[in-house]
Amino acid sequence: MASRLASRRFRDLLAGLGYLLPALVVLLSFRVIPILLSVRVSLYDWGMAGAREFVGLGNYLAVLQDGVFWKSLLNTGWYMVFEVPITLFLSLFIAVLLNQKIRGLGAYRTIYYLPVVTSIVAVSIVWKWILHPDRGLLNYILSWVGADGLRWLQDPRGLFQLIAGDTANRLPFALRGPSIAMCSLIIMGVWKGIGYNIVIFLAGLQNIPQTYYEAARIDGAGRWRTFRNITWPLISPTTYYVLIMSSIVAFETFAQVWIMTGPPAGGPLSTTKVVMYYFYENSFELWRLGYGASIAFFAFLIILLLTIIQRFVLERRVHYG
Repeated sequence: MASRLASRRFRDLLAGLGYLLPALVVLLSFRVIPILLSVRVSLYDWGMAGAREFVGLGNYLAVLQDGVFWKSLLNTGWYMVFEVPITLFLSLFIAVLLNQKIRGLGAYRTIYYLPVVTSIVAVSIVWKWILHPDRGLLNYILSWVGADGLRWLQDPRGLFQLIAGDTANRLPFALRGPSIAMCSLIIMGVWKGIGYNIVIFLAGLQNIPQTYYEAARIDGAGRWRTFRNITWPLISPTTYYVLIMSSIVAFETFAQVWIMTGPPAGGPLSTTKVVMYYFYENSFELWRLGYGASIAFFAFLIILLLTIIQRFVLERRVHYG
């Protein structure tokens, strides 16, 4: 009896492994093995045609002393600080509006989601023309109200510098805010990513029982009190997920920088050179593969640290009940 039971468990184990095998092969082939090989590459001065010399942690130490890397990290930070909160607020606001019984709701949802499924290359090319300083649609619209157009993708001035004028020129470079070129990328990033977050927020909103809102109306609660005391706490898991995913996606921004601010990419005075582009530039333009791999691992560690901080600070405020 015991032997038959053990034999049956062994067959079940083999069957389970058989079902998992395709996923494990894909995971090992395209995730685990490339990561391990990247670790190996980062320990070498690995150049073109496979020429390499073992340097140990030399690449990592060089990255920490690289001023361009820290500037690219600052640019990435400015992008995240502006793009993530704006996208979060607008997507939640629009999701609340769409969570109503209105005509043509499916059409509205489709329109907002279209940018998400559109190729980032096509979107970047279109926005590059929209932001063109001479023939761009945005400057043309600004001319209707008598406003001066900007050289959106070629202007290295910081946002705070533009707002405050000459008084901001005395500020350190790091405190002048994102450049106008980076602000252009932020506008495009918000437009591109807002549709996905709207769909996620809509799913969270539609899972809230209507009895809560009926009770709030009976008690005389207004829209703001209803949102603050019912809607916001009950969609906190959705907000937590959207915040973490939006932060990761924002940190990994690359394609629009390469297409919209090149050649050479990185924008005016390298004010749009983000970490992922700096990794690409070293790895596949300068062929410093070992150095590029070390930049990628620093990026991984930063994303991991940000995620841990967000989880430590925000998860206690999430209401799963």
